[in-house]
Amino acid sequence: MIYDHILDKRQLRQAFERAAASYDQAAVLQREVGERMLSRLEYIKYTPDWILDMGSGTGYGSRKLIERYPHSKLLALDIALAMHLQARQPVPRWQQWLPLGKRAMTHYVGADIEQLPLRDACVDMIWSNLTIQWCNDLKQTFAETHRVLKKGGLLMFSTFGPDTLKELKQAFKTVDSYNHINRFTDMHDIGDLLVYSGFATPVMDMEYITLTYQEVMDIMRDLKTIGAHNVTHGRQRGLTGKGRWQQVVKHYESFRQAGRLPATFEVVYGHAWKPEPRQAVLNPETRRKLGLE
Repeated sequence: MIYDHILDKRQLRQAFERAAASYDQAAVLQREVGERMLSRLEYIKYTPDWILDMGSGTGYGSRKLIERYPHSKLLALDIALAMHLQARQPVPRWQQWLPLGKRAMTHYVGADIEQLPLRDACVDMIWSNLTIQWCNDLKQTFAETHRVLKKGGLLMFSTFGPDTLKELKQAFKTVDSYNHINRFTDMHDIGDLLVYSGFATPVMDMEYITLTYQEVMDIMRDLKTIGAHNVTHGRQRGLTGKGRWQQVVKHYESFRQAGRLPATFEVVYGHAWKPEPRQAVLNPETRRKLGLE
C-alpha cells in the first residue's frame, strides 16, 4: 500500500456529508453507470431475498433495485449519514396496505464498507455502484463482501480504472508532484483479488465514458459537488497558487475538441459468485462402506 495514496476516511466522510444535498444535481455519470449495471441484471436469472446496496448514497440505485425486486429486503449502507437523510422517502400509499412480508423494505446502515457491521452469510446479493474506489484495502473489502454473502450469492459492482481523469492528471503533472487525483486499481488486478478472496467465475469488463465541459472549473466544481475531490494523505495542503492554476488550465486547454473540454472516466464493471461448498463424489463401494446407500 502506498501511503501517499491512502484515503483519509474522516475527510472522505465529511466530503460526502457536505455533498449530500447537491449530489443528485451533478451525479450524471453515477446514474448512467447505475443504469448500465441494471441492464446487466437482465442476463442474470437470480432473485435475492436480501440485497446490500454498498455505498448507497442518496438512494437512486436502491430505489431501482426495489423496483426490480419488489419482494426483496434491502440494506442501504453508506459512510455518510447525510446521504441517508437524502435517500429516505415516505412509504408509497399503495405499499402501506400490504402485509409487512410483501412490502419492499429498505433498512439504512451507516458504516465503512471495509468493515461491514453485518453477520456472516446474511445477504443474497451485494450491489455497489462506483464506491469501492474509496477503499484503502480492496482485499479487505472483498473479504468482507465474501463473508456477509450467503453461499451462492452474487456480488455486482462498478468502479473507476487508472485512466480516469487522465486529462486532469496530465495537467497537474506540469506544475508539481503532489497527488491531485485518487489512485484507481487496474481491472485485471481487481479480478485477481476476487479469485484470491474466494469468489468464483468473476466476469470483468470496462469502457470509457467521456463527459465534456465548457471550462476546467466546471469539471472541478462537478467533482466537488459529488464529494469526489482528492482526500488522499499525499494531497497538497492549501490552495494551488494562481500561477500554477493558470498553468494547469493552459495545459488542459490543449485537450479541447469541438469547443469542449473532455473528462475521461475508465469505468470497470465486475460480478462474481460466492460458490456453493463442494461435495465429494464418492464411488458406490465407498458409499456402501459408509452406510450411505
